[in-house]
Amino acid sequence: MVCRPNTASGVLGVEERLEIVRQRIARAAVRGGRDPASITLIGATKSIDVDRVRAAFHAGLRDFGENRVQEAVPKIAAVGAGPRWHLIGHLQRNKARHSVGAFGVIHSIDTVALAETVDRAARLTGRRVSVLIEVNVGGEATKFGVAPGAMESLVGALGACEWVQPVGLMTVAPPAQDPEAVRPVFRTLRELRDGLQRQLGDTFRELSMGMSDDFEVAVEEGATMVRIGRAIFGERV
Repeated sequence: MVCRPNTASGVLGVEERLEIVRQRIARAAVRGGRDPASITLIGATKSIDVDRVRAAFHAGLRDFGENRVQEAVPKIAAVGAGPRWHLIGHLQRNKARHSVGAFGVIHSIDTVALAETVDRAARLTGRRVSVLIEVNVGGEATKFGVAPGAMESLVGALGACEWVQPVGLMTVAPPAQDPEAVRPVFRTLRELRDGLQRQLGDTFRELSMGMSDDFEVAVEEGATMVRIGRAIFGERV
């Protein structure tokens, strides 16, 4: 099933929403002096039905993100081969083995223990996995992520891992009515990435930041991955 726009009500389908998001990313990239092709658009599919995921895939979207391993595993099987799946939500250590089997990229490494657990799980499954360090830039008590000033031990642990490859940083900005209010969060993450890149090498380049309400500001500030749900798929059901 492919979603189509409801021309009678003016409601846009997945394909039309996706194209609008791509155009907004491209304009934001140009404003930031960047190539739009350098930005990976990840469709955030938490609570999104398989039909809408397939519609986005048929419209050319190749990267999809899930928040929960237990929801993702049957959805990934139902969608079938083709997409690259990202784990963009918090990962519990007891779900590590399932996560490395299902996802090509994990965006939410935030403790030494989790990094080591994922490395062991990857070794046991024989599958290398790319990971990002989740940073709680805003210092919110309700959010996961390592504090910017406490990353040294985590970076060291990842450097000692053999089966996980650290490729960048991720953050979830605090909610704000005005996206400009969270620009400093995105700028701080970029500066942290730049500093760590000198230590970890050129492969440490990714900045996963920006969602439906603030992705244009994130792109202007250097995002290489944006995680967008509602703006592509509409409201969750």
